[in-house]
Order: sequence, then C-alpha cells, then structure tokens
Amino acid sequence: MEKNNIKIIKDMKKINSYVLGGLCALSLTFSTGTAIEAQAATLAVEQAGQPVDLTYASKKALAAVVSVKTVQNSKTQTVEVNSDPFSDFFSDPFGFFGNPNQGNGGKQRRQVRTPKQEGLGSGVIISPDGYIVTNNHVVAGADELTVTLEDNREFNAKIIGTDPTTDLALIKVEAKNLPTLPIGDSDKLKVGQWVIAVGNPFGLSNTVTAGIISAKARSIGANGVESFIQTDAAINRGNSGGALVTADGELVGINAMLYSETGSYSGYGFAIPTAIMNKVVADLKQYGTVQRAYLGIRGTDLHNQIDNLKDNSKDVPDYGTDNGVYVASVEDDGAGAAAGLKEGDIITKIDGKTINKMAELQEVINNKKPGDKATITWLRNKKEMSKTVVLKNKQGNTKIMKTADFAVLGANVLPVSDALKKQLGISYGLQVKNVKKGAFKDGGIEDGFIIISANDKPMKTIADLQEAVKEASLSKNPVLFITGIWPSGKTDYKAIKVSE
Repeated sequence: MEKNNIKIIKDMKKINSYVLGGLCALSLTFSTGTAIEAQAATLAVEQAGQPVDLTYASKKALAAVVSVKTVQNSKTQTVEVNSDPFSDFFSDPFGFFGNPNQGNGGKQRRQVRTPKQEGLGSGVIISPDGYIVTNNHVVAGADELTVTLEDNREFNAKIIGTDPTTDLALIKVEAKNLPTLPIGDSDKLKVGQWVIAVGNPFGLSNTVTAGIISAKARSIGANGVESFIQTDAAINRGNSGGALVTADGELVGINAMLYSETGSYSGYGFAIPTAIMNKVVADLKQYGTVQRAYLGIRGTDLHNQIDNLKDNSKDVPDYGTDNGVYVASVEDDGAGAAAGLKEGDIITKIDGKTINKMAELQEVINNKKPGDKATITWLRNKKEMSKTVVLKNKQGNTKIMKTADFAVLGANVLPVSDALKKQLGISYGLQVKNVKKGAFKDGGIEDGFIIISANDKPMKTIADLQEAVKEASLSKNPVLFITGIWPSGKTDYKAIKVSE
C-alpha cells in the first residue's frame, strides 16, 4: 500500500557495495516526442524538437492502466504506555504486585485498535485474462484490493506473488477481454526519448504526464536490485505501479519512485524496466517466487572505486579501462569464484555485452536463473580474461526454488487469545494447533506451543509466520529458529527445517 512511500534521495553520487544477484529494476512512464536536427551553415546542431503527437499512446495506455485501492483492516495491537499510578491502583489494586500487564519502570501494556487504513496506487493490465503488474509497496500489508478500470468497472483482486527486492507485484482479477498494452523492449530506449507516465496521482484518476528519458541503468541505493530508468516526467503519490509508455504505445516500465527532498515532484522519477519486469512476472506465475541467480561477488562501479581512492589520497592504479565493475570481494562457493575472479578485477562484459556499471551487470544476471550459464569477461592487470560458469542460487546450488508451502509446518496456528496473553504476560504470539506430520512435529513442537519470534522477527500475525517460512525456504540455511513459550510458562527454543 502506498503510504509514505515517496522516497527521498540526497546523495546519488556514490553507491558502494551491492551483493550481486538476479536483479530487477523499477520503471516510470514518460511522454514521447522527437528531436529535430537542424543544419546550420557549416555545422549540424541538434535542437530541441516539439513532442510528437501523444494522443495515440495516451489512449492506449489509459485503457490499460488501472487504479488499485488497498485496505488494511483495523487490528488490535499491544503497546507500552506510561502507567498512571492512580488509574492503575483503582483499576487493579494488586497491579503493582505482579500483574502480568504491568511493565517495569512505570510502563504498562495496553491493547489499542489501529484505525482502518486505505491507500491508492496504480497498476498495468498485461494480459486480457486479468493479470496486472504493480509495485510491491502498493499492495504490501493489504487485506483487500479493488481494481478500477478507466470505464469505471470494479473488480476484487488477489495477489499472485510479490518481489520486494525489485518492488514488483503481480495481482489478478477474474475478467476476460481486458485492454492491454504491448510490452516493448526497455533495452532499446534511448536517453532523450520522449515517453508518457500514466497513473493516478493524488487520486486524480487517468492522468497522463510527459517527459524524456534522462538516464538508464541508474542505481540509487533504494533496493537490493536496481537498474532504473530515470525520467523527468512528473511522478507523484499514487503514480506507483503505473505505466511508462513510448510514443507508439508500448509499455517499457513500471512507475516506482521519485527523487524529492520535499515529498513532491522535483524533476526526477525512476522506473522498473520491462526487461526486469518480464522475468519477475514469468517466475511469479510459474514458481510463486523469483528465481534469482547469483554471481557471488560484491562490487561497485569502477568510477566509484577511483573516486574513493582519490578522496582518501591514495594512488589510483592503471586499471586499463575507465568503465566496468570493480570486484571488492568474492564468495568462496559462488560462480565468481568458479570463474577465478579475485578482488581488484574489473568485470567488463557478460555474455559479450559491455558492462559499464553495477546496475547493468545486475540487470543481465537478473534475467538468468540458477543453472544458467554466463560468460564473464574481466581485466586483471590490464590483461583480458574470460570464462563461462554455471550460476547458482542463494543456497549455493542450481535447484529451482519454490515458495515453501505453509503446509510444510504440518499444523495450524492461531493468534494467542487475550486471556492467555494476560495469563502469560505476553503481548503477542501464535499458538500451534493440530500438529500432524511435518516440520513442527519433526522439530519437537506440539499442540499448545506459542511462537513468539522466528529468526529474530516477532510473530504477531499468521502473515508474519508465512513470510518467515518463505524467507527461510529461499535462504542458504532453510531453518526457522523459533523462540516460544509453553502454556505452563516455560520458555523454549526450537530449530525447524522448512526445506529439504
């Protein structure tokens, strides 16, 4: 859900280390136009041209861009407040002597009810049968999703899958013959090309703004996977998840965020290119999670490395190039190590494609899955080297990862009752019920056990545990380290394996 999701970026000069994996980027929609080349007497000079007619692109995009309304229902939460000795005394004369709801140091646990929250974003229909792409931050935490088309038809939507790493989400409505946008090749975009951004800023539905592509493969340090399209098209709150469209009506990106020091548009927006979106959508449909290959290095743009050396008054070696990715470290069991990469190497190509910066390398690897091959070319002491290797997943193998079925636990869980929370002096937790064959039984968890945290994260809702299971199943160590409590009050610790 888009609330306070406009991001502020103060320093975009240097983005240092990134863990390289299969990556995805955020996209924006811009307005389209052309540049006119004027011939002077002796010198050809490019002059700013007038935008081309954008009515065709606008008509196509408006029909396929939807409004996404999200609802987070009211929930009960336990919070700590400063205790009032008079009200505490009169409400519970024994409260100062062991009331489990009474905290230490003048603190007291009390239950409050959060208000119902609504949010508004945008989405793009990518298939006639109702698949819609939007941003993960638009739908995150939503209990209800309502999609509204340009013709005011409304549909309830369900989440097919999300990818916080790229800030993309795939949702679906039950409908047929919906209008769509043809998906273009974002790799063919050119700086200076006109585009339109289509979405629902500030609740103003069916809004079109125009601008140019001001940069490609931009990293801004906002997400783990970044290769943004940068534009000067006006992007504001509510535009997230909308379309970036060329003059001929092709989708080339998904609106993601803006650069602002005020919270409002100030000249720059960022978008996830379709080159990344296509891979994420295909994986979410087929596997429920994105298949991410990892090169197994940490690195930065070479020019950032050079700037760092200069800033620290250190000598700058002759790397043999001014562009590429500087390798800062290499993981022992990764594809980079298998290729023979070492600290100080400069990656210049992947599969023959020139790599000038980390974002470009991320985008190439993002379009691969574990088990795919990649030919890496690099410079070491100005000597070019190359090797083809097999890419691995985060677990260090080539296995295709599927989102762990919550049923792997072999039990049901329910939020702890208010009475039991009061009895045990806890403010949240999930109680295990109906333990059968599965991970819980194998790990020694029985009916009645209350899960307080898993992998150091509080377990307040069933969704919290679902997310913890998913994250663990996709990690190199697919184990849930659980802290819990038995109804007797005894604290216990369990290690639960959630993947084979």
